[in-house]
Amino acid sequence: MGKKLLFFLFLFVFFQGFSQDLQLSENAKVSIITIGTATPSYALYGHTGIRFKDIATNTDVVFNYGAFDFETPNFMLRFVKGDLQYFVTSNSFAEFDYSYRYENRSIYEQDLNLPIDKISVLYNNINNSLTSDERFYTYKFIDKNCTTMVIDKVNEVLDSKVIAFQKPQEQTYRSVLFPYADDQFLQQLGINIIFGTKVDEKATKLFLPLDLMNELKTTKYDGKPLVEETSTIFEAQKETVPFNFFDSIYLLIVVLGIIVLLNNQKLTFAYFTLLGLLGLFFSLIGLYSFHQEVLWNYNVLLFNPFYLVLLYFYYRKNAIKFKRVKWLILFMLAIYVILLLNKVYLISVLPIIIANFILLFRTKINN
Repeated sequence: MGKKLLFFLFLFVFFQGFSQDLQLSENAKVSIITIGTATPSYALYGHTGIRFKDIATNTDVVFNYGAFDFETPNFMLRFVKGDLQYFVTSNSFAEFDYSYRYENRSIYEQDLNLPIDKISVLYNNINNSLTSDERFYTYKFIDKNCTTMVIDKVNEVLDSKVIAFQKPQEQTYRSVLFPYADDQFLQQLGINIIFGTKVDEKATKLFLPLDLMNELKTTKYDGKPLVEETSTIFEAQKETVPFNFFDSIYLLIVVLGIIVLLNNQKLTFAYFTLLGLLGLFFSLIGLYSFHQEVLWNYNVLLFNPFYLVLLYFYYRKNAIKFKRVKWLILFMLAIYVILLLNKVYLISVLPIIIANFILLFRTKINN
């Protein structure tokens, strides 16, 4: 019992000391670390961290706002719903540097031109949050992520929104995100069909790591550049992505071409079932999730739940209602085409649109 008491007393003293403000030396530095992109979905858009280095106090730490716990109860449901709690973690820069070199991801650093009092406040604000409720935040793809959290923390100590887009953005969020998956057709297609109208708004919020890095190059604070230079700590070796037929639009064209050319009723109805189930899924996600990016998803006009109603009336041999639902789906598909005329992913879904028109016009109830 005595040993346990001593142990818990040690932990208490340790965490109390850990959460106390650290007085950094005059030579302390703070920098924004930007990690380059990679092909896995979790690394597709890069990463942002904030580094504090002070030789006098033996400090060289990087804080990350991109951690989450896979052991969270109902992890997938909470992730989809949009109330999964992310949190800030700290690592020594040596560990941080090694992990991203190992993944062959570029590492860039930008020292912030801030006075030592601002650096100390910023460090202690973030460091103390590790042992408080401020450690956690509800992740939002655009509005609250590893990049926006770093921006908010820096702006907080500067008492103004120093770091922000300096001019109105003409591109939409969808257009900004689209090139990141250029070599991964299926992932690019999946991202665009699950996102709704929010990503078609003008990209006025600074939320991507590489965009933040570029914006910092022209940002000023107290009339001086906030960043003097951008240094490359590690430049990833460029990997040539070989053409993969099974991850290309050609696979989609071939599969849909087979369905159209075979003109097999069972195969066509299986395809309609898949479209209907996907549409039902997108509709339910829109009702269930807190993620604004998936709300009001007009892609349900392509992956339409009414395909399931169409099949129901077919098997009930109700020709009148079957025909009405069929023309309703065609009308909704036409509206979808109009909506997509100015969207960057029109070509990606064009094979599906064409196949759906052909199959719908050809499908009928035999007398």
